[in-house]
Amino acid sequence: MTLQFEPITLDRQKEYHDALEGCPQLLTSDFSFANIFGWADFYGLEWAFHKGLCFIRQTKPDTIYWAPVGAWEEYDWKMCNAMRDSGRFTRIPEELAKIWEKAFNGDITLTENRDHWDYIYSIEELIALKGKKFHKKKNLLNQFKKKYLYQYEPMAPECVEEVLDMQDEWYKWYEENNPSEELKAENHAITRVLQHIDQIHGLLGATLRVEGKVIAYTVAEPLCDDSIVIHFEKGDIRHKGVYQAINQMFLENEAAEYTNVNREQDLGDPGLRKAKLSYNPAFFLKKYEATIT
Repeated sequence: MTLQFEPITLDRQKEYHDALEGCPQLLTSDFSFANIFGWADFYGLEWAFHKGLCFIRQTKPDTIYWAPVGAWEEYDWKMCNAMRDSGRFTRIPEELAKIWEKAFNGDITLTENRDHWDYIYSIEELIALKGKKFHKKKNLLNQFKKKYLYQYEPMAPECVEEVLDMQDEWYKWYEENNPSEELKAENHAITRVLQHIDQIHGLLGATLRVEGKVIAYTVAEPLCDDSIVIHFEKGDIRHKGVYQAINQMFLENEAAEYTNVNREQDLGDPGLRKAKLSYNPAFFLKKYEATIT
C-alpha cells in the first residue's frame, strides 16, 4: 500500500475531524485541525487518508511523519508497509506508542520527548484562581480589572481585521527585540488561521479592548467533549495583567462547560517552561519519537 499525500485543505476537514473522533485517548494539541492548517506552510505538511486513518507527513526542513490520526486499535499496523517505508515518526501520543510497541515488537525504538509534552490545566482552577499557588495570578488579574476600563467580547468575524492589526503590531515589536525564524513562522500561522477563522469548524476566540482598541486576543478549539486547546494568546504587555485577564475571562465566559484546557508544549524553551509551570498543570500529555525498522 502506497499512501497518496496531498496538501492540507479546508475542504477535507470534516473527514479529518471524523478521524480525530476515532482516537482512543485525549489527543495532543498538535493534531487539532487549526494547528495543522496554520502550520502547514512552515512544516510543508501533507496528509493521506487510508482506512479511517489520516497520515500526516512533514516535508520541511526534513521529511518526517507525525502520528497517524484515527482509530489506532482497529488498524492493522503489521500489514502497513508504508509505516516501515516511512521509518521516522514524531509527536507520538503515549497511547499510540504503547500500541506500536506491541505491534512492531523489537522493530521499533521509542524515545520520550519532554520538550513536546502538552500542559493540561483544570479550567475550574484557572477560572477561580484560588489559593496560594495562584496568588500572583489572581493579584495581576485584579490589578488589571481595577486599573483599566476594559471590554471583553467573544471574537466575531467583523473584528478579525482589528485582531490582525494588533497581531501585526505585536509581531513587529517582538521581532525588533527578539528576531527569530520561529517568531516569523508563528506569525504566519496565526495570520493564516485568523484569515480563515470563519471557515475552520469550531474555532472560538475572544478579545479585550481598552479605550476601544484591541489589546489582547485568544484563539481556541475544542479537542473533544471535555477539553479545549488554546492555540494563540497575545496581549499588549504595556497593560499590566493583560495575559492573566484574557486567560481567565475567556475560560470563564466561553469554556466553563469544559473540564480541561490544553496550553500546548514549551518546545524546550526555559522561559516558556517556567511560565507554563507557573499555572500549575493538572497533568501532561506525553509524546514520543519513533523509528521503525
